[in-house]
Amino acid sequence: MSKDTRLVYSTDPKLNVKCERCKELESECTCEAEVEVKSYKFVAILRIEKQSRGGKTVSVIDRLPKNEIFLKKLTTLLKKKCGSGGTYLMDGKDGIIEIQGDKREMIRKILLSEGIQSKG
Repeated sequence: MSKDTRLVYSTDPKLNVKCERCKELESECTCEAEVEVKSYKFVAILRIEKQSRGGKTVSVIDRLPKNEIFLKKLTTLLKKKCGSGGTYLMDGKDGIIEIQGDKREMIRKILLSEGIQSKG
């Protein structure tokens, strides 16, 4: 197969494997390889923000590895355990998780159970 052709259809299951992140065929995937998070040494920073949020309190976990799969799993776990909404962001060089409400103590315990050090 030359480089300038694109696979349209095949019955071979090995050629029809799709990437989980971009949903393209493995041969055409342009995603960057994810680095294992366990190899990083990091300390998560916890803080509370009210500014620019309409008076609502938000717990922010900053300085996390910028790994989308890791952030998504950790955000889902924190949202379920805290019983509130939240999101993750990949701004700049670090990952950020925002959980609605002042849930610092619960977040600290959850991060400790996951083996993640935290300050703040």
